[in-house]
Amino acid sequence: MRPVEATNTRVHEVRDPKQGFIPVTQPYLPPLEEFEPYLEEIWQRKWVTNNGVFHQQLEAALCDYLGVEHLSLFSNGTLALITALQALKITGEVITTPFSFVATTHALHWNGIKPVFVDIDPVSMNMDAGKIEAAITPQTTALLPVHVYANPCDVERIESIADTYGLRVIYDAAHAFGVRVRERSVLDYGDMSVLSFHGTKVFNTFEGGAIVCRDAKTKRRIDNLKNFGFVDETTVVAPGINGKMNEVQAAFGLLQLKHMERVSVARARIDARYREAFAGVCGLVMHEVPAHCTKNHAYFPVLVTPEFPVSRDDLYAELRAHEVAARRYFYPLISEFPTYRGLPSAVPENLPVATRISREVLCLPIYPTLEPQDQQRVIDVVLACAQRRGTC
Repeated sequence: MRPVEATNTRVHEVRDPKQGFIPVTQPYLPPLEEFEPYLEEIWQRKWVTNNGVFHQQLEAALCDYLGVEHLSLFSNGTLALITALQALKITGEVITTPFSFVATTHALHWNGIKPVFVDIDPVSMNMDAGKIEAAITPQTTALLPVHVYANPCDVERIESIADTYGLRVIYDAAHAFGVRVRERSVLDYGDMSVLSFHGTKVFNTFEGGAIVCRDAKTKRRIDNLKNFGFVDETTVVAPGINGKMNEVQAAFGLLQLKHMERVSVARARIDARYREAFAGVCGLVMHEVPAHCTKNHAYFPVLVTPEFPVSRDDLYAELRAHEVAARRYFYPLISEFPTYRGLPSAVPENLPVATRISREVLCLPIYPTLEPQDQQRVIDVVLACAQRRGTC
């Protein structure tokens, strides 16, 4: 640690990353010299935000890359999700999953919407479409499913339920960059899909996000809402927020897109090596994506079941002891946080599968620059624990 700035009240310190410590994820950063020309253009134009040139180019490039028609960039995924709910004027109750990052439910809370939790499917770990209809009330206005670990939800069944009951569908697609279902972009489903371009994601713009919607009129409303509600220099038509992506983020995104094939190949290679190493390990269940869906290898979750010789938390601690930052995504459940555990739908008896999986799941490190020897360290720790006497 070293002091970098003294103020009247305290000294601020920068903590350097541990040498040899393996994080659970790490942003892909292209060579710095490739980014410098973009920065030079920004410096020359002196146009750093408010729908700049790079911002416009990135929206168009992402539409082309993802196979969608209408996309609006945001400074981060949480603001995008909050705005999506505003754009569709969602009120009342929204059915969602407790097995996600807490921002999913926070976006509902910030819009004055009551979240209603339903249990998850034990295989996909997504919201169980078979549980939705029983949770619908006269106050239900929308569904907010999450494509967990980039595994698409049961989109056809969810669409059928929404059509039957007149509900809107907004997908939290934070994990699902580039994912397709039977050759169709998963972002095409629902009324809107919300992406995250946070540094932990497959595609990142440092921070960032986007809303994918179905038509140009809706995109214009979204664009107005993310810019304080302005439609022109003197007219504000809605109580909007400041959700705009700046030019540095957008420029970085354009550069990232040029490297996506390399990123995808590297992630797939790491995923394959884990699967080979852990095949047949008793009590260790690897997450599977259906064959009709493309994979982006955003995460590598495993379930550490009671048949494994040590508990999930003991394996987590053993990895930490070897300087490996596995993460218990998602533990605890959103429904177990003090903010939400008082909701009638948050009781554990209503969520038995989600409760069990949250206590078994462990995400192992995966990112494009994970070195083979570092991945081997992860594998060695897991296999050493697997070799202890268990119940299999």
